[in-house]
Amino acid sequence: MEIYDILESLKTGKISTNQAKKLLSLYSIEEIENVAKIDINRRMRKGIPEIIFAETKELDEIKKIIKKILEKTNSVIVSRIKKDDYSKIKIFAKKLKVKIKTGKNSSTILLFKKHIKFQGGKVGIITAGTSDVGVAEESRLICEAMNCKCFTSYDVGVAGIQRIFPVLKKMISEDVDCIIVAAGMEGALATLVSSMVDIPIIGIPISAGYGYGGKGITALASMLQSCSLGLSVVNIDNGIAAGGIAANIANRAVKKNQKRFQTKI
Repeated sequence: MEIYDILESLKTGKISTNQAKKLLSLYSIEEIENVAKIDINRRMRKGIPEIIFAETKELDEIKKIIKKILEKTNSVIVSRIKKDDYSKIKIFAKKLKVKIKTGKNSSTILLFKKHIKFQGGKVGIITAGTSDVGVAEESRLICEAMNCKCFTSYDVGVAGIQRIFPVLKKMISEDVDCIIVAAGMEGALATLVSSMVDIPIIGIPISAGYGYGGKGITALASMLQSCSLGLSVVNIDNGIAAGGIAANIANRAVKKNQKRFQTKI
């Protein structure tokens, strides 16, 4: 049971004060056989669910962490799963009878028990090329885990600049609160998008390109040196960080609008 559910149950009289106190006391940092210390309260503090970085972990360790997190919370994200472990984790999730969301060309999976309601903010996600899609999909999964509605458009980079204009028109019409731009090569798309809209932009430099600087260094330097204000930048290939920032921006915008509406009433 999530903390919100406990408080709602207490409010409606479904559980007693003592029962609520006992349930709330279960929310602490959990330790799993010296493998990991899970921050169960992270979602309540930051709005961001627990994320398992799977690339450096053994399959058995990942399974134990998934099981423990889902005993305490509704969702968990498993990122950067090794190719050999990807299908095995999906099979394990089905045995736990939890729902699965995957991303195109992505090694990240979102596992959740209850249906996720998209009642948060709105996030636009754009990529310059198809090589950038896997990282962008990491961002989408994070945003959706944080209850945001996502609008995606991929392969609209500056090599064919005319492709970006209808995409931005749609995102403006949908009133997105933040836009994530994933771009490799010289990373110019982030600056272009930032120069055209009054929406916070988060750039993700992607490790795609030829020769010198082709591992994302050029895209990172280009985005950091952008002369267009309103663009912030995360580390190379860090779709997880971009998603967390974008969703927090979007969800905060929704909360402020709700407060204004309630004040008027």
